[in-house]
Amino acid sequence: MNHLINEKSPYLLQHSENPVNWYPWGEEAFARAKEEDRPVFLSIGYSTCHWCHVMAHESFEDAEVACFLNQNFISVKVDREERPEIDAVYMAACQTVTGSGGWPLTAILTPDQKPFFVGTYFPKYARYGQPGLLEILHGVLALWKDQRDRVLLVGRQLAEAVAAEGEQKFCGEPDQKLFHWAAEWFRQNYDRVYGGFGEAPKFPVPHNLCFLMRYAAAADDAGSRSMAEHTLRAMAAGGIFDQIGGGFSRYSTDAFWLVPHFEKMLYDNALLAIAYLEAYQMTDDRKYADTARRTLSYILRELTAPVGGFYCGQDADSEGEEGKYYCFTPKEICEVLGEEAGEAFCAAYDITEQGNFEGKSIPNRLSPRSRDTQPEKQSGTDRWNQNGTGEPDEEQKSIWWNKLYEYRKSRTSIHLDDKIILSWNALSIMAFAKAARILGEKRYLDAAVRAYDFIAGEMTGAGGRLFVRWREGEAAHKGTLDDYAFFGLALLALYHATFRPQYLREAAVCAEQIVNYFTDKKNGGCFLTASDAERLIARRKETYDGALPSGNAAAALLFARLAQYTGEVRWQKYSDEQNRFLAGIMQYSPYGHSLGLIALMEGFYSSGHLICTGSAAKPPRELIRYLKCHPAFFLSVIYKNPQNAAELAEAAPFTEAYPVPEEGFLYYLCRNGACAPPETEFDRLCLPEL
Repeated sequence: MNHLINEKSPYLLQHSENPVNWYPWGEEAFARAKEEDRPVFLSIGYSTCHWCHVMAHESFEDAEVACFLNQNFISVKVDREERPEIDAVYMAACQTVTGSGGWPLTAILTPDQKPFFVGTYFPKYARYGQPGLLEILHGVLALWKDQRDRVLLVGRQLAEAVAAEGEQKFCGEPDQKLFHWAAEWFRQNYDRVYGGFGEAPKFPVPHNLCFLMRYAAAADDAGSRSMAEHTLRAMAAGGIFDQIGGGFSRYSTDAFWLVPHFEKMLYDNALLAIAYLEAYQMTDDRKYADTARRTLSYILRELTAPVGGFYCGQDADSEGEEGKYYCFTPKEICEVLGEEAGEAFCAAYDITEQGNFEGKSIPNRLSPRSRDTQPEKQSGTDRWNQNGTGEPDEEQKSIWWNKLYEYRKSRTSIHLDDKIILSWNALSIMAFAKAARILGEKRYLDAAVRAYDFIAGEMTGAGGRLFVRWREGEAAHKGTLDDYAFFGLALLALYHATFRPQYLREAAVCAEQIVNYFTDKKNGGCFLTASDAERLIARRKETYDGALPSGNAAAALLFARLAQYTGEVRWQKYSDEQNRFLAGIMQYSPYGHSLGLIALMEGFYSSGHLICTGSAAKPPRELIRYLKCHPAFFLSVIYKNPQNAAELAEAAPFTEAYPVPEEGFLYYLCRNGACAPPETEFDRLCLPEL
């Protein structure tokens, strides 16, 4: 056993029996490095990472590698999911040096944490032009002993370069041109045959699709809507979507969404559920709603903890093979479903003798034409709307799915990362709250409220301070910007689904924490870490959307929506400041900042706010129906009744002036800086269609 044995992180515990004498990140490791004058070997990853497993098996379980590391380095392991601020610093260093990044992230540091060598995966020995880990370690050690001044200079310069990015001042004037530039970039990079953007590998990036749908509604741009819909349809039909158990894998290794990288992450599925729900509202196509339901059912079934929160995700590997859990042969299908049903399933889901992945088949609903190697012969369609001969009905498919799901579970298993990350849970609360409002199913609201209760009770400390991670009764690590910003947005989503003023009030508390602990009063924007968090070699400002939207964009959106919901000038002030900061960055690459663009849209395309007052405990049916059937992207809606009036006035003081009728309802609609006279009939309101 090494020093990881008492950690809570599943990733660190996976390495607790390595022969490498790993330390967790902390003072003990760096103090020993200084005392013994050794460089620090830093490895960052996460428990469901395929290439992290590969490097572990090749090198960290290997006696020769372990012996060399133990004799010459201090080795430190970090779970990027529970220490995102550490990962952000050294990933920035890796991208600065190599132009790319990924996990496992490998860095070699001086004892004062400055990196002088960075990279990602390395095999034990060199192959195919890639250096081997042992070769690198020997070379680094020689430099450490013989050219120390050069090593220290490189470390200092790289640390300064990483720190300088967070100290830059960006300021621009928000401009609608940013939306048009971003939409044009998506058009130029759109795959008209297979959907998505760019070439393989393809990532879903649901916040890009959400931007395109909003832009389509705001600018009446049918092309943007078509790009989003085509991509959503293709992904739902492909192997990237688990056709048997629901939920999406991390990304597609090919251009047509067939073969995924099989790990499933909570945040991907939460964000994708939101995108499919919004597509359903825009189109009234039940296929989008069905995909959202199956995605949320996957989260409820596989990733929901008994305590109410949601687990991180599931591994790509089972029994040492990537994708084994998800692949089938025709013989297996027929044994489970019977000969006739099995053949029908194989025909419907592309299960063949030759297979489509390493001799087996990944179930998918893609038309064979959508995988044609000659795109000019393509129509670009899939089987999404196929209703001809051989197309099974929904009841039949459900029977197939359930039988094969139970068989799959009995055949092999996959690793579950059972820690609870607050920011990812916040995204899930947003998805379930939106689903409750749009699909009208109580189980979704119950799931959202249970997760909120868990965070409020177990991951919130004194003064409303949040923690990043919870596992086995322990909440740990001071919350980052992402935690506060996403949780604030989740609270607003809960308010939108329930009209309970407590959620408005608590969203404002999250925003206050951002202002007090994260904002850069000198250069604008927000740091990833709080002002009282552990000091690293750099305090990063993350603005670019990756798999997760940036915390800076989420903060901008939170400020903008609080300004709408509460009517308080200070939130508008913070929104304007944050938008100017983001606009200064986005002018160089607006397409990489979809959530930031969405935040800017709140100002340019505001549909205003609607205040409904009534004597009833619940809002009127007409209002609920409207919110269910229309995205109302830029409309804030408040409901006031005698029971919540006092609490609502505390959260949104301007609502105190709106009288509650003794019976019936009154509607107050304000748009574009002007308020219309109150209406007693919902149908008389001039509400936007989208």
